[in-house]
Amino acid sequence: MSIRHWPVAERPREKLLSQGVSSLSDAELLAIFLRTGIAGKSAVDLARELLHRFGGLRALMESRESDFCQAQGLGPAKYVQLQAVMEMSRRHLESTLMRDSALESPQVVRRYLSAKLRHEPREIFACLLLDNRHRVIRYEALFFGTINAASVYPREVVKLALAYNAAAVILSHNHPSGVAEPSQADRHITDRLVEALAVVDIRVLDHMVIGDSEVVSFAERGWI
Repeated sequence: MSIRHWPVAERPREKLLSQGVSSLSDAELLAIFLRTGIAGKSAVDLARELLHRFGGLRALMESRESDFCQAQGLGPAKYVQLQAVMEMSRRHLESTLMRDSALESPQVVRRYLSAKLRHEPREIFACLLLDNRHRVIRYEALFFGTINAASVYPREVVKLALAYNAAAVILSHNHPSGVAEPSQADRHITDRLVEALAVVDIRVLDHMVIGDSEVVSFAERGWI
């Protein structure tokens, strides 16, 4: 049955308008993105089938272009549209951070860093540079590969922070394994960075480790 013939309260678009976007299931959200179904399947039916095929919403959104475009009901136009939506979301989070204090918006910081790093197939060490009101000046990915004392150079972090006249930084890196628990190497390099940046009066407010579904904060653990 076409969605047009469903009760109004059960149609994804009408449900979103009356109950809010958080009331929708993954399939309903995807159905709104798809807009239409295919012969014999409503947009919601197609969405459920796609979620099953890819193994969930995140897997679908982060799938390779070739895999995405081969799925029934998708294609290059939908892939481009999805990439644009995801980038708009990241830019919205970034603009929010640049307007507000990062310390007053910890969940926005987590979401932003997760959006930047969670899907990366290799470890990336990055910095959020903050002004004296703790608003974001810039996000910068600095080091790539295994994150340990040999591959993260404190002098480069100090150089970057001074170049942008940062008053504070939030450090971050991802664990492609999906497990966010920090290693001893993570703690060691964080201590070195805190010491190096303190010499030039720049505070390290936090180091966030991005996992598959979790973000571990050094500050919340009492390690900074």
